[in-house]
This record gives sequence, structure tokens and C-alpha cells, in this order.
Amino acid sequence: MRRERTAVYLLFFLAGAAIGTWTARIPAVKERLGLGEGEFSLALLAIAAGAVIGMTAVGRLVDRHGSHRVMVPAALVQGLALVPAAYAGSLVALAAALLVFGIAHGVLDVAMNANAVAVERAHGRPVMSSFHAVFSIGGFAGSGLGGLSAHAGLSPAVTFWTAGAVIAALALWAARWAMRPPPDPGAGRAGEGGLPKGTLFLGVLAFCCLVGEGAAADWSSVYLREDLGSSPGFAAAGYAAFSIMMTAGRLAGDRLAARFGPVPLVRCCGLLAAAGLGLALLAGHPVAGVAGFGCFGAGLSCIVPQVFSAAGRRDPAFAGRALARVASIGYLGFLSGPVLIGAAGEMAGLPRALAVPALLAAFVALAATALRAREPATR
Repeated sequence: MRRERTAVYLLFFLAGAAIGTWTARIPAVKERLGLGEGEFSLALLAIAAGAVIGMTAVGRLVDRHGSHRVMVPAALVQGLALVPAAYAGSLVALAAALLVFGIAHGVLDVAMNANAVAVERAHGRPVMSSFHAVFSIGGFAGSGLGGLSAHAGLSPAVTFWTAGAVIAALALWAARWAMRPPPDPGAGRAGEGGLPKGTLFLGVLAFCCLVGEGAAADWSSVYLREDLGSSPGFAAAGYAAFSIMMTAGRLAGDRLAARFGPVPLVRCCGLLAAAGLGLALLAGHPVAGVAGFGCFGAGLSCIVPQVFSAAGRRDPAFAGRALARVASIGYLGFLSGPVLIGAAGEMAGLPRALAVPALLAAFVALAATALRAREPATR
């Protein structure tokens, strides 16, 4: 089990590292092509569109052929798909390269989470949160690699070739150790569109959580700077606190889930997230705002891993399709959340708009019983 768990750790790390590497070199790619913010946002939209396409299309392949046969090729493609982006000579070429990158990321996301569920089931104890923590650590590592490359004056092409080679080598290494769960002919009573009952509601819970993650990423610094009057440097501390506490919470999440169970854990996490963001909005002081966003990150940290774990456990025969549905619905929350918060902020002010993620976190706490384990019924 140690090797099989390590293989999943590697793939989560590589997925995060690829995203982090790309994010760090965005300014250089944008400058090389001479694109404005509006034009470049269209290229970034290609990643989001590709991820949704990959997530929605891969579930049946995972269930039919096994997650291990899907996740390693997806990791290879994701690692190498950034290379064409460095050579793209136009907005269309860049968008096409990023679309492929997004599709590979979406496919890898579902497949590696399905394999993680199988590893967790074989372990007999919670391990999902630690996998998601490693994804965050990979993002930090990729951002560090990209930042060092930029500081050294290296081109995006050199950065992406280096990252792609490392990702490809580690993905092939992970393939040797990955768990190979066979396609499960066992069945459960199908609910929504052939999926286990309750899958759509789990997707709603993921949506609520990822709205908060997207809002914190895009609006925490703006709130601290413009509404609380902090300095630009201190404003960035809001999202830093959110990210650090989310990673720390996920590192502790497996022990907490084993001790208390997923339902009490998600209920407490939802309440902590709601209270933390509420503190950031009500206290009206930059220090309290940073502390509140830190608590918000700690609260959200364990929710999505537990939701994904619950979706994959409902019925092994539908694990890939269930995770694909939940992940795609949740990812839509991450994409649409910042846009909706921005629109609401224009009409009612940003503090009132940011109350929406706090209310959604409270809703997740109230609906935590949806994660209660259910034994799949035999056809």
C-alpha cells in the first residue's frame, strides 16, 4: 500500500505543479504575444473550458478501463501540453494549446481522484485529504520553479520543457507503483442518469465550497485593499493566509476524519469557514481580515476531499462517472463564483457580496449528513 499511495501522491503533486508552473509564467507569455488583458482572458478561458470537457467526458472511460490506465497518460499530456504554449505565435494558437492542457487536467483530476478512492478503500481509513494537500504543495513548487526561472531570465519555453520532462519522468515512475483496480462489475441502484443516488447533491456541496475558493483567490486582496484600506503588500496576505491554512487543514484532515467521521468533520469545517469569513467581513480591520480568511481556508480545506471520497464510495461500479459529475459541478462553482461575486459587489458592495460564500459554507454544514456512507445495493 505504501507504493500505491506514493503513486497517487506523485500524480496529485504533478497536477498541482503543472498549474503552478503555468501561472508563474503567465506574464512572460502575455508579454511575448503582446496581448491585452481582455484578449489574454480568452486564452485563459480555454483552460477552464478544456477542464470541464475533460471532466465530463472521462468518467465512463475510468469505469470501463480502470483509473490507472487513464491517469498516467493524462499526466504525461498535461506536463507536455504547456510546451506548445511557449511557442504559440497568436492568440488562437495559444488558446488551442491551453485547451489541450485544460482537457488533460480535467481528465487527470477525475482519474487520480478515482484511484485515490480505491487506495483509500484498500487502506480502510481516510487518506483523501492528504492527497489534496499534496496537490496544493505541488502548486507551490511549480510556482517556485516558474518564479526562479523568470528571475534567472529563462524563457517560458525552457521552463515548460524542464517542467514537462520532470512531470513525464515522475508520471512514468508512478505508473509502476499505481494501484490497478479492475473495472468493477458490481452494481448499485442507479439514481440520477445511471449514477448512485445523491451524486448530484454532492456536486452541489462541491459547488458551494469551490465558490468560496474562487472568491478568496480573486477578491480577498481587493477587499483588504479597497474596503479595509490596507497596503498592497498586506492585502496579499489575505490569500496567502487562506492558502497556507487550507494546506495545513488538509494535512490534518485524514486524522480528523478517522477520529470523528466525515459528517462531523464537514459540519465543523463548514461552520468554521462561515465564522471565519464572517469575522473578516464584520471586524472591519485588516489584521482581523487576514485572520478571517485564514480561518475560511482552514474551514474549506477538508470539505472537497470528503465530498469526493463520498462520491467515489457510493458505488465502485460508477466511481469514475460519479466523480466526473461532482468535479465538473464543483469546478463550475470555482469558475462562476468570482464572476458572480464581482457582479453582486457592483450592486451591493463587496462586503455584502462576500457574505454569499459564508452563507454557502453554512449551508454545507447543515447538509453534511449527505456524506453519510451508504452501502451500494446489488442489482
